[in-house]
Amino acid sequence: MPNRRPSPRRRPAARRPVRRRTPPYRRTRRRPSRRQQRRDTRVFLLAAGTAAGLALAWAVVSWLLVNWWALIVLGAIAAVGGTVWVHRYRQQQAWDRVRQQALRYGLPELDALHHRDFEYAIRDLMRRDGCTDARQIGGAGDNGADVLATDPLGRTWVIQVKHRKDGDRGSAVGTPDLQRVNGTARQLYGADIVLVVTNGRFSTRCAPLAAQLHMHLADRRVLATWASGGRPLWELLPRIPLPRNGR
Repeated sequence: MPNRRPSPRRRPAARRPVRRRTPPYRRTRRRPSRRQQRRDTRVFLLAAGTAAGLALAWAVVSWLLVNWWALIVLGAIAAVGGTVWVHRYRQQQAWDRVRQQALRYGLPELDALHHRDFEYAIRDLMRRDGCTDARQIGGAGDNGADVLATDPLGRTWVIQVKHRKDGDRGSAVGTPDLQRVNGTARQLYGADIVLVVTNGRFSTRCAPLAAQLHMHLADRRVLATWASGGRPLWELLPRIPLPRNGR
């Protein structure tokens, strides 16, 4: 009988270590994040401030209920202060009206202005002549209008302002400027009078086009007379329409 080798013994498989879960009561809590800490701090401060404000208000009300005479004193002080403020405000308005009525500009002064300051000067001249609501609106998206105003007869003016640093020696204002403001003045602003004013000059084609479009032009000569304070602008321009109500 042949000799048989004994079969090798199989080694038992190694057991994997069992991972034990930490009991809930032994788990460590995560620390709150900085954002959560800041949020909690803000909530706490808000609550503390609200409580302090309510406590202060209650203390003031309680004190006033006991010392009711303080309300009379405070009311008298407020009345005197309000009267003084109203008086000073009316006095300031009166001085502003006097300054506006005495407003004068010379052409060299207007030539030296920046374009935006020239727009404000035109606004102030309209206010001087009684257009109390005159305002400057020139800038990005102005749709060709720089000054809006309502004259004492109720007519709405839309004015485009063209400043030339060199006066009448600079480039002339051309027809594209007239067409731009004409396309929006009546449709967007409901203008009764559309005006282009400049301290320079207009090209030869502007006058016929302005007549066709029922627009008005104020060049350097008209501006000089108007700014000197001689007459209101509507007395210097021909063919100014009457108000819509016929007055």
